This record gives sequence, structure tokens and C-alpha cells, in this order.
Amino acid sequence: MHAVRNIRLCTKDCLCLYVCPTGATDTETGQIDAAKCLDGCRACVDACPSHAISLVPDEYPPQQEKSEAVVQALTALARSKVEQERMAAGTAQTSDDAVARQLATALSMSNRLMAEDLLREAGYMLPQSRNVQTLLQSLIDEPPADDFPVDAARQLLALLKEGAAGDAASAG
Repeated sequence: MHAVRNIRLCTKDCLCLYVCPTGATDTETGQIDAAKCLDGCRACVDACPSHAISLVPDEYPPQQEKSEAVVQALTALARSKVEQERMAAGTAQTSDDAVARQLATALSMSNRLMAEDLLREAGYMLPQSRNVQTLLQSLIDEPPADDFPVDAARQLLALLKEGAAGDAASAG
């Protein structure tokens, strides 16, 4: 595990600089050097008063297969959240009440995050999922714009396939 900083939450109190035993944190760029970060140290996480630093795994496990019924249920729930986001956004734009606008904006953002999480759980946005690999291949085959970075998409797809092959070899 290594530490990451959510720059939006960072209040630049910089306590992380003083407690990090390896100097992995850089508040100027907002980056935390994963190579320097000690596995599971948590010193910066515990010291951060704005809770902008958290730990993430170095490697994520392969996506678990889901039955078609589960994927359909997750997709239907995600559609519901998208519709709720749309309604809340409409309320935020049309309400004369400042508090109602603020609440509707928060609900809109919350529903968007929930929809993204549900779709990711259904397998549509995880880099290791077949869906993402299929999407990348379609973008390579038919780029959406002249300036689309086809070479970068090819490299990413190759890395994802290489990673999947390594996962399969280590599991077998």
C-alpha cells in the first residue's frame, strides 16, 4: 500500500512533510512518491488534518466475475442514479431558493458518484475489465476525432493485456 493525496481536500497544512520518514510527500506538486512511501506506514494519513491523504493498494485484485442478473441489477440501479442526478441538476438550475439549489447540487453530485461506482462494479469502467479493453479497441479501430491519441490507446491496451496475461499465469 502507498499513500495518495486528494488535492481538492488538501489545505496545505503540510503536517505530512514533518511526519513522513522518507520525504515521499511533496505539497508543491500534490504528489506522493509511491516508490519512497513505506508500505502501510500511515504517518501522513494519520497526521493530515484535512483527511486529504489515504492509502491505496499497490496492486488491485482481478475483477470478480458477476452473473448476468447481478450486472443487470447494477446497471438498472445506475440508470436510476443517473435519472436522479438529472432531476437534482434540473432543480439546482431552476430553484429560487439558495438552500434548495445547494442541496440539489449536492444530490446531483452524490448520484453521479453512486452511478459511477455502480457501473464500475458492474465491470464497465475498470481497466482490467473486458469492457474497457473492448472500448479501447473500438477507439483504436475508429478514432472519435483526428487528434485522438491512437498510439497511447494501443500502448494502454497492450499493458492491460500484458497485465491480464501475468495475472492468469500467476493464478495457474
